[in-house]
Amino acid sequence: MSEAAALATTGLEIGYPGDGGSTTVASGLALSLRAGQFACLIGPNGAGKSTLLRTLAGLQAPLAGAITIAGRAVAAMSAAELARSRALVLTDRAETGALRVGELVALGRYPHTGWLGRLGPQDHAAIDAALRQTSVEELVQRPLAALSDGERQRAAIARALAQEPRVLMLDEPTAFLDLPHRVRLMRLMRDLARAQGLAILLSTHDLDLAMRCADQLWLMPGDGQLAVGAPEELALTGALADAFHGDGLRFDGQAGGFRLEQPHTASCRLTGDGEARDWTLRMLERLGYQLASDTDTVIDIQTSTEGTTWHLTRDGTETTVTDLTALAGQLSGPGFRRRDH
Repeated sequence: MSEAAALATTGLEIGYPGDGGSTTVASGLALSLRAGQFACLIGPNGAGKSTLLRTLAGLQAPLAGAITIAGRAVAAMSAAELARSRALVLTDRAETGALRVGELVALGRYPHTGWLGRLGPQDHAAIDAALRQTSVEELVQRPLAALSDGERQRAAIARALAQEPRVLMLDEPTAFLDLPHRVRLMRLMRDLARAQGLAILLSTHDLDLAMRCADQLWLMPGDGQLAVGAPEELALTGALADAFHGDGLRFDGQAGGFRLEQPHTASCRLTGDGEARDWTLRMLERLGYQLASDTDTVIDIQTSTEGTTWHLTRDGTETTVTDLTALAGQLSGPGFRRRDH
């Protein structure tokens, strides 16, 4: 008999109540997340990601259907049982006063300590492990108010890990982080899921990192449906392109990322290969150029041990430059920003 999924739903309907009755955001959701899996919840603004996450976490009731954690119905769990089963890290920056990192992480043990709140050896071991896993051991005595955004986020995750949950849920944890810290956090989630056997669900707008790190994408396109699958599968089926198309933006399935749609104002022929060609092509797209064979504007990339040069030919006149900034200046100058045919 197979082990129950760490997190699962049956016939789930989510939404929110109103004066004129309930408003349904999505319905008929049958979701499953196993121990050791890392899933990213993605979708456009207003699609219902926060509503789904809050419902799965037990912060708001579903309109219909059931949610289970390790086979147990969330609706039947007490607050303490739920806190021992799932941990939640929210985007909101709560007022923490003079609370220190070690004290915050220790709060994660309260579901296990009873009403007296006394920490025993097992509790201290869980706290130490959480500090170590998130690399915040050296920050234990630091006030939360003195932390950077990245340090504060890692401390919040350490508090959640100290709960020793089966399921970890995070709502936009990368929202206030710069790129290096976003990368580190996503890698941490992937590694924790695999090493600790956690089921992790993280909502994010960072599609590129989600595609590189997650085992599953839970895609809410905003039409009341939800598509679940490996990142590569949702790219191949066109689900990602359909969900994020619009406002001059399109998802490029081959590149695995977004591209801006803009009118082509000129065309050119590009020769050469390697990394220099890839970045030259990106620059041309940004400048509004399209590749064509029947044009008198030609860019030839030549790479040698002495470096890379770009040879721009038009109307029989050749110009040689040694960097892309100079090439962009030539292509954006008078006489070049026009349609060739």
